[in-house]
Amino acid sequence: MTTAAEAMVAATARLRAAGVADPARDARVLLAHAARIEAARVTLIAPEDLEPEIEERYDQLISLRAVRVPVSHLLGERDFYGRRFKISREVLDPRPETETLIEAALSQPFSRVLDLGTGSGAILVTLLAENPAATGLGVDLSEAACLQASANAVMHRVQHRADIRQSDWFGRVTDSYDLIVSNPPYIAADEMPGLSDEVRRHEPEMALTDGADGLSAYRAIAKGAPRHLVPGGRLLVEIGPTQASAVSEILAAAGFSGISVLRDLDRRDRVVAARIGEDLRD
Repeated sequence: MTTAAEAMVAATARLRAAGVADPARDARVLLAHAARIEAARVTLIAPEDLEPEIEERYDQLISLRAVRVPVSHLLGERDFYGRRFKISREVLDPRPETETLIEAALSQPFSRVLDLGTGSGAILVTLLAENPAATGLGVDLSEAACLQASANAVMHRVQHRADIRQSDWFGRVTDSYDLIVSNPPYIAADEMPGLSDEVRRHEPEMALTDGADGLSAYRAIAKGAPRHLVPGGRLLVEIGPTQASAVSEILAAAGFSGISVLRDLDRRDRVVAARIGEDLRD
C-alpha cells in the first residue's frame, strides 16, 4: 500500500510536470478532499497507508487537475470574504480581488442592493450576510447561475432577503435601489487566448467576455442604472486593470458623478465607484 506522504510526493511531481503553478499546495488540498478531512489534518495522516478507495479517488482528482480543471471545481466550493460558496463550471469562480468591491460597498450604508450578473451569488449573498437589514435582487442571463446563486443564498441563510431572477441586465428589474453592484464580463475578445487553461477552458465564456472590446457590459449598465438608482445612489463595478479611464468616461457620459477608481491589494485598478443624481466632490 501507499502512504499518504508517498501519494502526495508522487502527485506533486505529476502536477509539476503538467505545468500546474503550485503543485504541492494542490496535491495537499486534493488529498484532504479525497480523504474527506480538513486540509490541516493532512500532516497527521501522512505516515498512514491510504485506503484503496481514497487512493483511487485521489488519483482521479490529480488526473483532472493535471489537465487544468480548477481546484475549486474539483472541490465544488470556493472561499470568498470569509465564507464558503458552492460553485460549478456554470459560474465564474469568485476571486479575492472582487473583495475590493465588497469592502467598497460595505463602507457606506445601503438597504436595497441590485447585483447585475450575479453568477454564484457570492457578491449579493456576502453583502446581505454582512448587512442583516438589507434586501437584494440578483439577476443573471444564465438559468444555471440563478440556481447556483439561490443555493448559496439558502446555504448562508439570506434566502428570505434575496430575490434571484433570470434577466438580461435590467430586463426584469422594476424597482429602485440605493446600491447597484456588478462584476460583468470585461475581457476583450482578443485577450481570451492569453487566459490560463483553468479559466479559458473551464469557466463560462459569457461570464468572462462580451465577445467584443470588453466594455459592452459597462455601456449597458451605464444606460440602465440611472433608472434604477435612487437619487444619490451608488454604482460599483469591477473592472480589468487597464479599463479605469474608459469605464469612468462611459459613466460620466451617462450622468454619473463622484467617479473614483479603487485599487485591489496588488495595487491594480479594480473597481469604479460613482453616484447618480448628485455631485459629491465636496
